[in-house]
Amino acid sequence: MTGSEESPSFRLAYVPGVTPAKWVRIWNERLPGIPLTLVQVPAAEAPGVLRAGEADAGFVRLPVDRTYFSAIPLYTETTVVVVPKDHLITAAEEVTLADLADEVLLHPLDDVFDWAAPPGEPAFERPATTPDAIELVAANIGLLVVPQSLARLYHRRDLTYRPVVDAPQSGVALSWPEEATTDLVEDFIGIVRGRTVNSTRGRTTARPAADARPGRSERGGTQNGKSASKSAGKAAAKSSGKPAPRTAGARSGGRPAKPAKRGKPRRRS
Repeated sequence: MTGSEESPSFRLAYVPGVTPAKWVRIWNERLPGIPLTLVQVPAAEAPGVLRAGEADAGFVRLPVDRTYFSAIPLYTETTVVVVPKDHLITAAEEVTLADLADEVLLHPLDDVFDWAAPPGEPAFERPATTPDAIELVAANIGLLVVPQSLARLYHRRDLTYRPVVDAPQSGVALSWPEEATTDLVEDFIGIVRGRTVNSTRGRTTARPAADARPGRSERGGTQNGKSASKSAGKAAAKSSGKPAPRTAGARSGGRPAKPAKRGKPRRRS
């Protein structure tokens, strides 16, 4: 390797709420010589990071631009509303958007849902980030609707959450620029899809060399003991000028020759 060449590496972007630890562990087990670097990015910035080549692939939130990116949808998250622990909503196991109609619902600028505004009463201003909105929920300013993973990520002891059964949902996918589907990207796709270490899908493998086991002819036929014995017998007959004796191994099926019949003894006169 020359000084101008770089060692191979793989850069994986991921958005808040996604936990890539399982896939990173498998990568390190299978490809210990190729380091994997994690790049955490806000959900709204993930497509730009991939377009700029600052990451080879990423766990992003759907939707993505399918004219430019390839994507493998992985799962869809449950949507929840984050509330103070002493809020009346905690009395229910799950709620609907109608149950939130009279509540002040915060709408952060990095909201991952594709809606113009959440239902309910709007807050005085939009918080800049989801963590900022969580702080406002703790201050009893309003409630927040988020994917469940974000509620867990920004968990506070004085807050809890309940599922919202009819709210929009957020899907997570593995995505990468379609024109940049490298061998390392294929390797990571295989890990995410659960392929085994012996799987060769997506990779070109060399054809096995010709079988060179002893006893195999150039045409692929196997020379067995019977044909070898027959050849040896012909060679012996040619050198001696006499027909070669027939042996048990030279007979069809390898059966022994039948013994010659003995004649009846002559009666003495």
